[in-house]
Amino acid sequence: MTEPAKSAPAQAPTWTAELERLKADQKTVRAGGGAKAQQRQHEKGRLTARERIRQLCDDGTPFDELMTFAGYGMYGDVGGCPSGGTVTGVGTIQGRPWMIIANDATVKAGAFFPITAKKVIRAQTIALENHLPVIYLVDSAGVYLPMQDEIFPDQDDFGRVFYLNARMSALGIPQIAAIMGNCVAGGAYLPVMCDTLIMTEGSGLYLAGPALVKAAIGQVVDSEELGGADMHSAIAGTVDYKEPDDVHAIQRVRALADLYAQGELAPFARRRKETVPAPERDLTALVSFDGTTTYDVRDLIKSITDGGEFHEFKPEYGETLVCGFSRIGGYPVAFVANQRTVIKKKLKSGGEPGLRTRIEVGGVIYGDSADKAARFILDANQAGVPLVFLSDVTGFMVGRDSEQEGIIRRGAKLVNAVSNCVVPKITIITGGSFGAGNYAMNGKAYAPRFIYAWPSAKYAVMSGNAAAKTLLDIQVAALKRAGHPPDDAELQKLYDEVKAKYDTELDPRYAASRLWVDEIIEPNDTRDRIIRALDACAQNPRQEELKVGVFQV
Repeated sequence: MTEPAKSAPAQAPTWTAELERLKADQKTVRAGGGAKAQQRQHEKGRLTARERIRQLCDDGTPFDELMTFAGYGMYGDVGGCPSGGTVTGVGTIQGRPWMIIANDATVKAGAFFPITAKKVIRAQTIALENHLPVIYLVDSAGVYLPMQDEIFPDQDDFGRVFYLNARMSALGIPQIAAIMGNCVAGGAYLPVMCDTLIMTEGSGLYLAGPALVKAAIGQVVDSEELGGADMHSAIAGTVDYKEPDDVHAIQRVRALADLYAQGELAPFARRRKETVPAPERDLTALVSFDGTTTYDVRDLIKSITDGGEFHEFKPEYGETLVCGFSRIGGYPVAFVANQRTVIKKKLKSGGEPGLRTRIEVGGVIYGDSADKAARFILDANQAGVPLVFLSDVTGFMVGRDSEQEGIIRRGAKLVNAVSNCVVPKITIITGGSFGAGNYAMNGKAYAPRFIYAWPSAKYAVMSGNAAAKTLLDIQVAALKRAGHPPDDAELQKLYDEVKAKYDTELDPRYAASRLWVDEIIEPNDTRDRIIRALDACAQNPRQEELKVGVFQV
């Protein structure tokens, strides 16, 4: 088969350009439905979702927004759904971290798209796993009816929201809801299943609005009589606190949040020490954006840990994975990180005559690396120390030698250890996250408490060039079977289309839009994000017994 001609090399992306692009994209997404929709919200005497959150959080404290890019590039045929039509994240309220879930009424009146339900469920799951108290700021028209079949019926669709409501309540995790606009149909159950319900005047809470009531039973009733704040406060008794507007409702939420008892902290948090600053270093100068420059991941670890401290585990064995203990923000942590240098490995005697070393490629997981990391993960669980994965992985080593060394068996051992962890796990994807390497390095399927990606992250079953070539071969074979072998021009066009599609899917925004990562963060924010993630993880005092089942040896 004739190879497609190679395109002229594009200018290599730089951290400066990509971080500027990230900020611009975040600004666009956070505008929600746009300036006119925000103006309409203000004309109703209501704040926007992000304005409400700013007033809700303690002054001077960060709001760690999560899933900002939910729905990015999706639903274009109906005008899109910026940020999934809802704002979620962890903010500090009265000195304590809370999960905040706020409908954005500037986006389709806050209606739930398929991605909206999944985003709310992920936020609730983070709250459940970390025992984070939750505040819901409700302003939603309910399910987006043209897509009801994708939102309503499945296990991880809209109904799961109320299921998690009830599960958190049973575990004693505080939940406060404030209705600040519409709250209709099935969505009406969410705030009512919380500990405390606040409602502003002019808002509506009902299973069916006036039009649907008239169509269903012929009854004519106005919105206020059917489900207004006065009715629910004085007659139905559904609402606990009635407030005149958003500002007073937020003040009430803050006052109530200040009364909740602080539960016991996680075992690892009880070993927290005073925070020591990390060495000052620009991580974008250490790690290249395009991944073409090798770097020692130990330098990255020491750049984010307290005082640059790092106690490396088995440093001379299984060198393509670096493991060890340290502290971040005073918290004890355990690192599992992909090494990105080229390694000259010593071989045991008895091999090929005269051969005592071999070259190992950074980012690849070899058998001894998998063994080491699996053992270290068990040590971290035994010590009750949270795990931080720094993922820049190409995948597991392939080939005759690797297979004969038992790479599948040893890789399965590592995946088992990751799967059965009982300590909190946090993942930062700094570069590639390819194939089974994504699994071994605690990808989304392995229940990380939080999973973040740098703008340099690339998410796929294999790297772009390899995938494009493989997919092209498949398409060409299909055309030949159909009696139409492509000429050089068609071949080039096919290759360009396949490569462009795959490059789009490699972008971390593609992953973030589908909630494969919780947020895209700037490299130099990594340490602070990990500290605040550990603050959240510390709220759950329960640690299960470690069980690994059948463990390959």
